[in-house]
Amino acid sequence: MLNNKVILLTGGTEGIGFECAKAYEKAGAMIGIISNSAESIQQASLQLNAKNVHYIKADVANAAEVEQAVQETISKFGKIDIVHNNAGIANPSKALHETNDDEWERLFAVNVKGIYHTTRFALNELKNNKGNILNTSSLVGDIGQEIHAAYSATKGAINALTKSMALDYAPIGIRVNAVAPAGVWTPMLRNWSTQQPNPELIAAYLDGIHVLGYCPEGDVVADACLFMVSDMARFITGCILPVTGGAELGYRKNLYKVNSEKAVTNIG
Repeated sequence: MLNNKVILLTGGTEGIGFECAKAYEKAGAMIGIISNSAESIQQASLQLNAKNVHYIKADVANAAEVEQAVQETISKFGKIDIVHNNAGIANPSKALHETNDDEWERLFAVNVKGIYHTTRFALNELKNNKGNILNTSSLVGDIGQEIHAAYSATKGAINALTKSMALDYAPIGIRVNAVAPAGVWTPMLRNWSTQQPNPELIAAYLDGIHVLGYCPEGDVVADACLFMVSDMARFITGCILPVTGGAELGYRKNLYKVNSEKAVTNIG
């Protein structure tokens, strides 16, 4: 599906991003992967074909580092056809008034401004190659989330940004879409689960909020991403694709309580 395509993938060494990297590489793509973690780059490099993958240690919130990463990818593979903006952070899990300035700024710098940086520096390549952009959003960008206001706001911003970008770039042949998961078992979510007052109940809670009855692994999102960046989705743009197991249809947030006042709703 992706033979001879070159993908710039941010946050591609862990969780959903790593599952996407595996799916893209299997489908024939060459991938420039941006990660800010040397350790996760090392771990990922043990599992992916080194011939087809180029790792770049960079922070998507830093314009100069993203510009360099774009140039490195072009130098390595000759072009960029697709940008998948997957890098994101979720901390802190707090109400708005409890979120401090640094936490707010970092969330928006990584989750939203990172998209600005990759688009700014890769746009000419995408224009030349009639490429496309995929952003990783979340169901909470649409329905909100308790005690996670700033994170939810970044995902809502990504949804609006995706649609605006789709309008702006359609005339030059660039599609722009997003995927919006609900709960997905990633290292970040597993770590979060262990920190809850009753971690033994979290798995049942996460299974329960999905109408299909289970919280998936990242491969289900990767399969949807593979379709969206491929030519099979050539007439789809401005779409926020839910990959949620139907969670938005029957959002049962009363299945598990942290305490008498707050429900655990850490999804997406």
